[in-house]
Amino acid sequence: MSWGTELWDQFDNLEKHTQWGIDILEKYIKFVKERTDIELSYAKQLRNLSKKYQPKKNSKEEEEYKYTACKAFLSTLNEMNDYAGQHEVISENMTSQITVDLMRYVQELKQERKSNFHDGRKAQQHIETCWKQLESSKRRFERDCKEADRAQQYFEKMDADINVTKADVEKARQQAQLRHQMAEDSKADYSSILQRFNQEQWEYYHTHIPNIFQKIQEMEERRIVRIGESMKTYAEVDRQVIPIIGKCLDGIVKAAESIDQKNDSQLVVEAYKSGFEPPGDIEFEDYTQPMKRTVSENSLSSSKEGKSELRFGGKSRGKLWPFIKKNKSPKQQKEPLSHRFNEFMTSKPKIHCFRSLKRGLSLKLGATPEDFSNLPPEQRRKKLQQKVDDLNKEIQKETDQRDAITKMKDVYLKNPQMGDPTSLDHKLAEVTQNIERLRLETQKFEAWLAEVEGRLPARSEQARRQSGMYDGQTHQTVTNCAQDRESPDGSYTEEQSQESELKVLATDFDDEFDDEEPLPAIGTCKALYTFEGQNEGTISVVEGEMLSVIEEDKGDGWTRIRRNEDEEGYVPTSYVEVYLDKNAKGAKTYI
Repeated sequence: MSWGTELWDQFDNLEKHTQWGIDILEKYIKFVKERTDIELSYAKQLRNLSKKYQPKKNSKEEEEYKYTACKAFLSTLNEMNDYAGQHEVISENMTSQITVDLMRYVQELKQERKSNFHDGRKAQQHIETCWKQLESSKRRFERDCKEADRAQQYFEKMDADINVTKADVEKARQQAQLRHQMAEDSKADYSSILQRFNQEQWEYYHTHIPNIFQKIQEMEERRIVRIGESMKTYAEVDRQVIPIIGKCLDGIVKAAESIDQKNDSQLVVEAYKSGFEPPGDIEFEDYTQPMKRTVSENSLSSSKEGKSELRFGGKSRGKLWPFIKKNKSPKQQKEPLSHRFNEFMTSKPKIHCFRSLKRGLSLKLGATPEDFSNLPPEQRRKKLQQKVDDLNKEIQKETDQRDAITKMKDVYLKNPQMGDPTSLDHKLAEVTQNIERLRLETQKFEAWLAEVEGRLPARSEQARRQSGMYDGQTHQTVTNCAQDRESPDGSYTEEQSQESELKVLATDFDDEFDDEEPLPAIGTCKALYTFEGQNEGTISVVEGEMLSVIEEDKGDGWTRIRRNEDEEGYVPTSYVEVYLDKNAKGAKTYI
């Protein structure tokens, strides 16, 4: 099968068909290019998604990734990042192996097609020129034959006429002969041109056109083969990354299988274990005894003696216990002091002593004690241990630096031309000073750590030993107070004087707060953001919530508010929009 023999007369149709083939190839190139753009866009979106859910450095979110489930999720994000990389590889390979290759091939194909059809048109023009020459010689031969016939007829007419002179007859005869000669010459020329035209026409239809059409056919077949190979490459590019994508998916499965719920549960214990012991049993109080009693085994004295002598250092009632939630219902008959005080000592988040109040305020204001005394014992031990480890690493680093400087100094002493040994004295002294400072700091934290580790296993015994300073009648009460030294807010009250103060204060505590009137509202506020009041003395608010303001910001960044007349606490001033009542007592005027 050959286009040259089968389609010898379809030059124009072949020209249209080959142009259509090039259009198909360009359409396929456009398809692959759009596919590469989609792959790049998909890879970019996957990378952005993976980056979006990556834990932020030096944040609380990063600490959550110690759990195996979170680690598995982090591994999934990393595998998705690699998965996105494979789609980028697909895009790059398709661009280099298909798009760029085919675009270059299309340009070459257009040039080859243009050259072949140019040769075809040139052959057509040549055969058309030969045909025109043949037609011209044919018309000339026909004209000369007609002229020769007319000249012959004229000669015969003149020869038959007796009135014509002999000279005229001779002239007519010569003219007839001339015309006959011209006709013979035209005939010979026509015959020669006809033979040449037939030869050219045979070569055109049997040699030139078949050769040109054969080249066009081969060009078209190469185009078809090339587009088929490109489609195979298209599939191979995808197939090449399937094993790597499979490994990414296997990595996700492996990460999921590594999740250990027991380990995560243990981590929760390590993260939140306070080290406190559960409270002991509450002993029975016999109310059949006379109303006037001194101190039972589980209560503090209700005597009013000394009440006027100790009034919390002269502080106003509204300022002394700012974090205590008071019951605003009508006063009921007073319960025994032991019940009120036990509830006060055991309920969270109430403050147990002045040190607790001080540290609670420090927490509210964002200050963290250096010895981490604001934390429960177990968490404090972990923080101190981590601090000691960090300091030891710094000491080792400084020690290595000191050793390096010492070696360099020795080299300078042995080879003065390499440097001045005295130039290192200042740096060496500085490093030595840093080591000494770090060691002192390490000793300080190790002492705190030893104190915590010594307290954790025998805290109850220590409390009982400390409680021995009181008489037998107050033994149980003071023991309970000593056990509460390590309160949930991390406070430790070990001084004997504070325990004595607390015992006397407790006798006065019930009357002090039952007689206290609630602070009047000086305005209202609207919560701009949601605030989770997790620290003692704070209160949780929800965005858009309206509350009463009972104490404005004193410059520490906190505002005291009340909700529903029975719950109050502090919130950051920046979290609320305050509307103060200008007529309220103590309210400032804002312009």
